[in-house]
Amino acid sequence: MYGRFSATFSFREIRLRWNLQRDLPEFASRYNIAPSQSVPVIVKGEHGNEAKLMKWGLVPSWAPDPSIGNRMINARAETLLEKPSFRRLVSERRCLIPADGFYEWRREGNRKIPVWIHLKNKKPFAFAGLWNSWQNFEARDVLHTFTIITTEPNALLRRIHNRMPVIYDEPMGRQWLDHSYGDRASVLAAVLRPWPSDLMEAHDVSTVVNSPESDSPVCFNRCRQ
Repeated sequence: MYGRFSATFSFREIRLRWNLQRDLPEFASRYNIAPSQSVPVIVKGEHGNEAKLMKWGLVPSWAPDPSIGNRMINARAETLLEKPSFRRLVSERRCLIPADGFYEWRREGNRKIPVWIHLKNKKPFAFAGLWNSWQNFEARDVLHTFTIITTEPNALLRRIHNRMPVIYDEPMGRQWLDHSYGDRASVLAAVLRPWPSDLMEAHDVSTVVNSPESDSPVCFNRCRQ
């Protein structure tokens, strides 16, 4: 299960990159985003792309309570059309989650070593995702949530973990938001593929990132063996 990422850019930067139509309140750089936290998520609005704050961990609209989101931070690309929680969202509620890196933990004997993975050019990118709204009728409020789609690992990630998030640049991200894929499994298989490993880098980092409360540039520090 993939479960941490970084987003250290400014909102202005992603607004220009993704041509967003609405503002969000300013938010600080994030170095260690964990499930259940809220982050900007890009969706297709009536007048173009826009960003909404959403909680990480998908809560289906039919769920009796939001606790199910704790188990739905990822969605496997290979089975999206088989799961009731995701099937309808593939054609109706696709989203992009801006990021500039993510973490995985590789095994070394009895230890788990945190690794930060990013693009070689250090530019922001986006994860492919799905989102949904859940309404609390008693409190009369609406919870927006998302899940990040994962796929098989590329050559770089294969040495670290058996899954990786689906990564998009701007052109591919626009296609993910704009095009309707419906229930065409062959099309989904073609667009939810691993990002090329030769365009990515990875290095071991400090175990400070193990704690979700840690959220500073120290999380990126190279591990000293």
